[in-house]
Amino acid sequence: MTGIISKEGQQDLLERGYSRRQFGRIASLLGLPVAAGSFIPELISGAHAATPATIPEMNRPDHSNMVRIGTNECWTGPFPSATQTGMQAVALGNRYEPTNMRAQLIDTAAKVEGLPSTHILPWPGSSDPLSRTVVTFCSPTRGLVTADPTFEAAWRTGAWLNTKVTKVPLSAKNNYATDVKAMLHADPKAGMYYICSPNNPTGTLTPIADIAWLVENKPEGSVVVVDEAYLHFAGTESAARLVAQNKDVIVLRTFSKLFGMAGLRLGFSFAKPELHARMMRYDGRNQSGTLSIVALAVGTSSLMQSDNITNRRNEMIAARDNTFNFLDKRGISYIPSNANMFMIDWKKPAADIKKKYAEQEIDIGRSWPIWPSMSRITVGSASEMQKFCDATDKVVS
Repeated sequence: MTGIISKEGQQDLLERGYSRRQFGRIASLLGLPVAAGSFIPELISGAHAATPATIPEMNRPDHSNMVRIGTNECWTGPFPSATQTGMQAVALGNRYEPTNMRAQLIDTAAKVEGLPSTHILPWPGSSDPLSRTVVTFCSPTRGLVTADPTFEAAWRTGAWLNTKVTKVPLSAKNNYATDVKAMLHADPKAGMYYICSPNNPTGTLTPIADIAWLVENKPEGSVVVVDEAYLHFAGTESAARLVAQNKDVIVLRTFSKLFGMAGLRLGFSFAKPELHARMMRYDGRNQSGTLSIVALAVGTSSLMQSDNITNRRNEMIAARDNTFNFLDKRGISYIPSNANMFMIDWKKPAADIKKKYAEQEIDIGRSWPIWPSMSRITVGSASEMQKFCDATDKVVS
């Protein structure tokens, strides 16, 4: 297994209860070189826990001719001025990283978030750091706790590593927030507690006060990971302030949602340096992925555009409110949302409903095992949501 994971990383994994037989799985999760002959059947067959091939949003047929409101993408691309900045970066494509663009992105984020630059790491998206947190803080003896339903990449990674994964239903009595007290009760010795807020697929928020409570009451040596992929759509307070206080918190961000950069692959993790150092010790290269200079340029420009962020959020809210008004008039049950997606309860198998919308040239989202009668709907443009409403009258009738 030499050459797959750094010696320091191997020692850490062995001390926490992993076996050498699991090193190949861990290396594949983190995109590390895998030694010849070390592949195992599950890797070849596609059972990998958190690769694009196994995340439903990134493994789908071509729906280019349909209204695409099923995968939580933004209805439009990056901000126009950010796109222009990216086009200028293309002309510098002969250089590996001209003008230290990575540092510029970090410094810009530090100013926007009120964090020291030492607490910020950029990534090509947020899937890598999410998988990496599970590898780093969970083990055969310390499990993972998540809400249910939520974004599944963390629990798939946990299952791939044969760690204990505990799923706690969202709190129906508290606006479908993550029930942090139930999470702690479910596994008081877990290594990692994962909170997606706003939550995917419900778009519901977990109050910062609840997250702070979990941070103060969690077991020693564990971390709370807060996935804020949809935070800009909600416009609410970030858990980054807990990072600024050097708490055992890791905040994940992506540019794939409101910033319209899903195909450009850019994200952040916010954490105190000690936590980042632990996340990076498995890779002898000690780097958080290769970043496109176009993504760096577009991302840096986007972060500073507060007016455009607000305008895009308001555009989404208007389309979402109009859709909710339509659903209210039709008596169709849904969960109110603070993000660019929401769940509809059809009171019948959601898979059948999805097929009926496809017949209307509309690609809606999927369901989760805990809620088989509910579909996730992405909020698209005003015209796309009008088409969804028109099709709903046909589908429901």
